Amino acid sequence: MIIAPSSVDTNLSQLLLEASIGKIQLPEFQRDWTWDDDRIRGILSSLSQGYPMGAIMRLQYGNPDIKFRYRTLEGVGEKNEIPEYLILDGQQRLTSMYQAVYDSKAVQTVTDKKASIKRFYYLDMKKCLDEDEDRIEAVLSIPQDKKLKENFDRDIKLDLSDRSKEYEQQFFPLNLVFHSSELTDWCTGYVLYYATIGDPQRTAEAMDIYNRFKSDVIDTITGYKLPVITLDKSTPREAVCKVFENVNTGGVPLTVFELVTASYATQDFNLRDDWLECRAIIRGEGETLNTDLLNGIDETAFLTTVTLYTSYVNKVKEISGMVSCKKRDVLGLPFEDYEANKPAVLQGYRIAREFLLKYQYVFRQRDLPYPTQLIPLAAICAYLGKSKCNEPNTTKILTRWYWCGILGEMYGGANETRYANDIEDVVNEVMGRPSLNRTVNAAFFSSTRLLTMQSRLSAAYKGIMALLYKERCRDFLNDTTIDLVNSMVETPDIHHIFPQKYCEDKGIKRLKHNSIVNKTPILPETNRAIGGDAPSIYTQRILNKVAGLTEDELRARIESHLIDYPAFVADDFDTYFISRAKKLLDLIEKAMGKKVADRNAENTVEQFGSSLL
Repeated sequence: MIIAPSSVDTNLSQLLLEASIGKIQLPEFQRDWTWDDDRIRGILSSLSQGYPMGAIMRLQYGNPDIKFRYRTLEGVGEKNEIPEYLILDGQQRLTSMYQAVYDSKAVQTVTDKKASIKRFYYLDMKKCLDEDEDRIEAVLSIPQDKKLKENFDRDIKLDLSDRSKEYEQQFFPLNLVFHSSELTDWCTGYVLYYATIGDPQRTAEAMDIYNRFKSDVIDTITGYKLPVITLDKSTPREAVCKVFENVNTGGVPLTVFELVTASYATQDFNLRDDWLECRAIIRGEGETLNTDLLNGIDETAFLTTVTLYTSYVNKVKEISGMVSCKKRDVLGLPFEDYEANKPAVLQGYRIAREFLLKYQYVFRQRDLPYPTQLIPLAAICAYLGKSKCNEPNTTKILTRWYWCGILGEMYGGANETRYANDIEDVVNEVMGRPSLNRTVNAAFFSSTRLLTMQSRLSAAYKGIMALLYKERCRDFLNDTTIDLVNSMVETPDIHHIFPQKYCEDKGIKRLKHNSIVNKTPILPETNRAIGGDAPSIYTQRILNKVAGLTEDELRARIESHLIDYPAFVADDFDTYFISRAKKLLDLIEKAMGKKVADRNAENTVEQFGSSLL
């Protein structure tokens, strides 16, 4: 039975007191306090006018089935106290008010540019009483030394560094408002200050300002109430998690990972800490080969992989009827399934990493065509296991699927349905069962796509470069093959074969000379040797630079990049360009295991100026 939550208007002063002694705390899984200076000023403006700022939702602590770890609000410090309540919604507001109007220390926050600052908050008493002033303008954020400066900190614009200056300039320090003795002392000091200045008119004006400010502003703040919704400790675990998901949709939305973290926290399990251990394994930290290849796998991608693997295993075992890893499935991933299947998925990522490095010549994160494709790849490898994945037939099937996904550019949008199709289709084919092969069959590459690949941002562009690495292309200058070992020593980059300056000088269209057809991976020293000159010139420069290098050997190195050497050294761009486009299409067909259908199509002939058969 779900106990209906209760809602009671509660004094802000009581909530802040309870937070200060640890009676109110936060679930450990809650994200950190993040509000910047402007948002703090905004909520103080609302508070000083008595405007509503939304309800606080809290959970009564003590349900043995909900084992949330807890921590105090930021700024409170450690308390050896078991909380009575945990804040589910309202942490940012409550923490901001605690630090700005209750704590004696300067608030550690950030500017809108994310620069770290420490601030005290004051109210300009006269502006608060001026109906023509926007209240936010009356809320001042003052540096820790209580001196507001300008002209690159050379001139002091406002000095509130002692009480008499606060009285004189009529600025009220907000962090006194909920401490009755300090508030009384300040008010008494204000009255005495103006009673002794010897100016009756000014004294009368100051007292009028004080009386109205106390009535309109101070009393409004000290009497402020917030609606507090309390979930009874008997509320079921599933209901608490659902409530937390529903209420945390405003401001900065919680990620899938944070919501699952909240759910698992009821099992006394810290998913954030667990993820850090998993991340180290996925990235291969501590292993001999150090590469950032899988550094782009984040916590949500990992949870999606575990969900995909779990869903497939459950279908195979006839526990469920379909494979799915959409957001709702990740949010609903049972903790027991996560714990049971996590080791297999981590092993799947290890196998996937080896598959990419060893067989697909993808060595670094920046060269990875689709980080998203690693989700189904790791899940497939997790299910098949290392031994099966190392079989030549499995490698062949995985390779074709992998390249069809990349060159068909299949993973650019919402991919969860494709992930589910992939694990079913690929595993079925590996196991010799009938397979729909949906990604393989749907993949299509158009010849004219070669012209529109102008930068390394596209997955297919990165994929073609990896295919050139697989062909063991050799650097022009030093004969280094772009393989796993050498890529770790020196990083190649993608450069023009016919230099851009040369092409522009010759009036060659950018669509052609800046396309992938005219680019290849080479090392920095070779790129410097190329400069902006014609191939006929820079090949001779390389021959002169490298002692003992023959033209036949240089030709072999250049041809390893699928370059027509006679056209290349004759500076015959058009012949070279058509020849290389054909060879790249041959390479693509080999990787995808299917023909490029439009090599002789009218549009292809029109754009290239020739058939590509």
